[in-house]
Amino acid sequence: MSRPRIVIVGAGFAGYRTARTLSRLSRNKADITLLNPTDYFLYLPLLPHVATGVLEPRRVTVSLSGTLAHVRLALGEADGVDLERHTVTYTDPEGRRGELAYDRLVLAVGSVNKLLPVPGVAEHAHGFRGMPEALYLRDHITRQIELATAAPDAETCRARCTFVVVGAGYTGVELAAHGRLFTDALVRKRPLRQGIRPRWLLLDIADRVLPELDVRLSTTADRVLRRRGVAVRTRTSVKEATSDGVLLDDGDSVDTRTLVWCVGVRPDPLVEGLDRPLEWGRLLVDPYLQVPGHPEVFACGDAAAVPDLHRPGQYTSMTAQHAWRQGATAGRNVAASLGVGTRSSYRHRDLGFTVDLGGVQAAANPLGLPLSGPLAGAVTRGYHLAAMPGNRVRVAADWLLDAVLPRQAVQLGLVRSWSVPLDTASPEVARVPGAPRQEPHAKEEPRERPEKEDPHE
Repeated sequence: MSRPRIVIVGAGFAGYRTARTLSRLSRNKADITLLNPTDYFLYLPLLPHVATGVLEPRRVTVSLSGTLAHVRLALGEADGVDLERHTVTYTDPEGRRGELAYDRLVLAVGSVNKLLPVPGVAEHAHGFRGMPEALYLRDHITRQIELATAAPDAETCRARCTFVVVGAGYTGVELAAHGRLFTDALVRKRPLRQGIRPRWLLLDIADRVLPELDVRLSTTADRVLRRRGVAVRTRTSVKEATSDGVLLDDGDSVDTRTLVWCVGVRPDPLVEGLDRPLEWGRLLVDPYLQVPGHPEVFACGDAAAVPDLHRPGQYTSMTAQHAWRQGATAGRNVAASLGVGTRSSYRHRDLGFTVDLGGVQAAANPLGLPLSGPLAGAVTRGYHLAAMPGNRVRVAADWLLDAVLPRQAVQLGLVRSWSVPLDTASPEVARVPGAPRQEPHAKEEPRERPEKEDPHE
C-alpha cells in the first residue's frame, strides 16, 4: 500500500510550522512535499534590520531542506489547485510547469502587498514583504544619500534624502524608526549641504500610529519616532505619486525619490480560484482548519479565515503570531486524519506584542505589562532569538557587532527597481530579465484592513 501524499503550499510562518510538526508526527510514514518559491523560511519581523544594514540577509533566513527532516522541497510557485483531481499545479524558477498530486493538502500561501487605487503608486512605490525588497531598499537608501552629497543644488539634495513611508502599522513604524538611525549614520561620513539633514515622513490615515494595538504601545512608539526626528503625520495619505515626489491628500506636496508602501496586506489571490466561500478574500475554514466540503484540504495563516473561538462570529487576525500557531494545529490535525493522534480546534489568545524601534528602544506589553526603553528593547530581542527556528547565534553576533562597529554603507546593486514591482503576487522572488511579466491583480477598493502584525508576545 502506497504511503499517503501530503502537499503543503507555502513556507511562511504557517507552512513552515505545519511541515515541521508533520515531519515529527508522521514518523516517516507519509510523503511530505513542501512547495515554495524559495528554499528558505523568512523570519519577516527582522526584515527592517536587513534593510537598514543591521543584519546580513542570510541571518533572517532558515534553510528548509536543512531544518525539515523527511520533507521534500519542490521549488516553485503554485498557480492552481484542482480540488476534484487532488492536484496542485506550479511553475518552477526556470519557468517549467509541474504538478503535484495529494491525499492531504495544506494551503498556507500567506499574503501579498495590498494595493489601493492611488495614481502612480504601483509605478513609483515599493513594498516591503520579501527579501528582494529589503535588499533593494538597503541599496536605494544608500544610493540616495550618496547622490544627495553630490547634488548640484539644495532642492535636489533635500529631495534625495527625504524618505516617505506610507502605513504606520508594524512594518511602517519599525522601518521608519530603523531607517532614521541608518541615514543618520550614513551622513556622518558623507556630510550633506549645510543645514540639510535626512528627513523621514511616516503617513497613515488612522488617528495614531499602530492603530491596531494598545494605545500605550502606540504612545511609546510615537514618542520615540518624534524624538528621533521622524515626522509622523496621521489622518494623511498619498493622493498621487510621481517619480519626483508625492502629493498628499491634505494638499501638501513632498519632493522625494523614495516611497515605501506599507499599508498592509491582502490574502494571496490563489485562494480566489478555488471557487469556495471567502471572507474578505480569505478561504473559510472550520475550527479544525479544514475546508468545508473538502475534509482532505486544510488552510491556515493569512489566506485562511479561521473562526476565533474566543470571539464568536469573528475570525482570527492576519498576524504571524496566529499563523505560527495555526501551523502547529494544522500539522497535528493532518496527522490525526491519517490515524496519528487526535485532532483539535484552533484556540489562541494574543499574549502581547513588541515593536522594535531600533537601537535600544522598543515598545512591548508581554502578558499585558507595558514596557518601554532599554528594558523593552531587551525583551523584544530576546523574544526574537527565542522565536527564530535557526541562526540565533549569528543574529546575536550581528547585533553585538552593530553596537560597536559602524555599518558597512555600500550598495551592491544586485536588485534593481524593476525587479521588485509593487503589483507582484510573489514579493519573495525578484523579477529576472526575460521572465514573463505577471499581470497585476485587480486593484482593490480603498477599504482598510489591518496590516499583518508580527508574532511578538
